[in-house]
Amino acid sequence: MSVSENICYTDAYARQTDATVVEVDADANAVLLDRTVFYPGGGGQPADTGLLIGDSGGSWRVTGAKKRGDDIWHTIEAGSELPAVDTQVSAELDWDRRHALMRTHSALHVLCGVVWRDHAASVTGGNMEPLSGRMDFEFETMSGELVGEIEKRVNEEIYADREIRVAILPREDAFAIPDLIRTKINLLPEGISEVRTIEIVGLDLQADGGTHVGHTGEIGRVKVTGYESKGRINKRIRIEVLDG
Repeated sequence: MSVSENICYTDAYARQTDATVVEVDADANAVLLDRTVFYPGGGGQPADTGLLIGDSGGSWRVTGAKKRGDDIWHTIEAGSELPAVDTQVSAELDWDRRHALMRTHSALHVLCGVVWRDHAASVTGGNMEPLSGRMDFEFETMSGELVGEIEKRVNEEIYADREIRVAILPREDAFAIPDLIRTKINLLPEGISEVRTIEIVGLDLQADGGTHVGHTGEIGRVKVTGYESKGRINKRIRIEVLDG
């Protein structure tokens, strides 16, 4: 049975939803809900954490979420007895952590947009934690002066408070968009019928499955904390996301 709806893909600000436990996996200490707000991880963004609170009492700490096919399974804290099938719960995010990840993910998209616009450099990798992240680009050389200029341009785009839009497009429409895939390798699964896109209006448009803030101004401010070479044409930029 597939999750009927994952609200996070259309509304990243949804913190809670009522749900029913539809399946239990005792070996993985995980449960499947009929609907959820938990992001299951992917694209460098970690999975959400939070709570399931039972309508008739009891609560379960969710330590992560993971996709299995089209299903999203919620991992319950080790040592906890799992809720039974048909248990009615409120699925609630650790919102402070999720919002920090939203700010960070959007900051990395601004970084990607600036580097693509100004240097036409493809992304070769990336990862994030709440309020910190790194992105790898196809640069042959990198210097403190170049990184300082990139940081300046990124913060200009953040302060411009650009709208960030989510859309789900038919595959043929999505792949008609030039430069939709910014990674060096196309990571989209074969055979998908729809592609989710994230647009920073006036700066960036690319395929992406993660959660984002609604405007770049909500990110705050970005500070480049370091850069390093990870190969002949692979350079890494590390950032922190700070309050504006």
